[in-house]
Amino acid sequence: MAALAPNLIAAAFPLMKLMPARYILDRAVADGALEAGMRIVETTSGTFGMALALLSAARGYRLTLISASSLVDAKYKARLDGLGAQMIITQDRTGDGDQLGRLQQLEHIRREEPNCFWPRQYDNPGNALAYARLAEQLVRTVGEIDCLVGCVGSGGSLCGTGLFLRAVFPQLIVIAVDTYRSVLFGQAAGKRLLRGLGNSILPGNLRHELIDEVHWVGAHPAFSEARRLLREHGIFQGPTSAAAALVGRWTASTRPGARIAVIMPDEGHRYAETVFDDAWLASLSGWPWSPPSEPRELTIVEPGSEGDWTWLKWARRSLDQIVNDEVGKEGGSH
Repeated sequence: MAALAPNLIAAAFPLMKLMPARYILDRAVADGALEAGMRIVETTSGTFGMALALLSAARGYRLTLISASSLVDAKYKARLDGLGAQMIITQDRTGDGDQLGRLQQLEHIRREEPNCFWPRQYDNPGNALAYARLAEQLVRTVGEIDCLVGCVGSGGSLCGTGLFLRAVFPQLIVIAVDTYRSVLFGQAAGKRLLRGLGNSILPGNLRHELIDEVHWVGAHPAFSEARRLLREHGIFQGPTSAAAALVGRWTASTRPGARIAVIMPDEGHRYAETVFDDAWLASLSGWPWSPPSEPRELTIVEPGSEGDWTWLKWARRSLDQIVNDEVGKEGGSH
């Protein structure tokens, strides 16, 4: 745990996805769905795959991970290779993570080897249930929590932690952090520069009715915040963590006296040659960039650019309710 302000605490993880990976594998062993020496296969954009690789190496499972060319860097692949994981990398020509292609590869493997185990991180309820431990740690460390801020990819960490905390604190405000060209909260899928959050499919673990606010953070605000966290706090976290920290910092400033908890899921080491490299940043279109002091509030879901930061009062509605409300507004404007 790290304090970023008097009323703002961050749960910063070296590898957060060990929580759900261990929980899912342990449950599968207990249920007889996973036995020693079996093959595990999963589609992953990063940290969940690393957690599976560490556990598989320690427990003697064969592991096949499917990812996209836009998601895998050489150092990450080398770490997975060293742990004995097999990598299948699809060519992601559109830059949106190629979820459909990855799932097709996964289904092909399952047809060839029906006895393999698929953790199903996006839909397995064990992903969310694993975060009961994080909720407990937050309560023991902080006490009552007024707002929970976290990024959404599979939906497991934010919705799982939020579900358990709201059972204790019914007035808890849950704030989701997404990025542009992610389908999670009503935008169209597209190429995303900011990785580790967002998705091109709707995961079953995302419970829209838990969410009070949604913030869309572009790559530039997240990169800038990651560097600020290192410079001002000595916290070396990745841009996913930084996006959550940015929203958490603003939330703390607009809610004096409220106790804010932020989930920061990724370390900075994977981004040493990108986000934390001046030359790489200088090569980006639109950089250098001046961060805004606050997000722009929306009344409907809108697309944005890498330099934007916007937010919407979600008000615990379903995605269908949001879409229908927006259709009604458009119809009433004519």
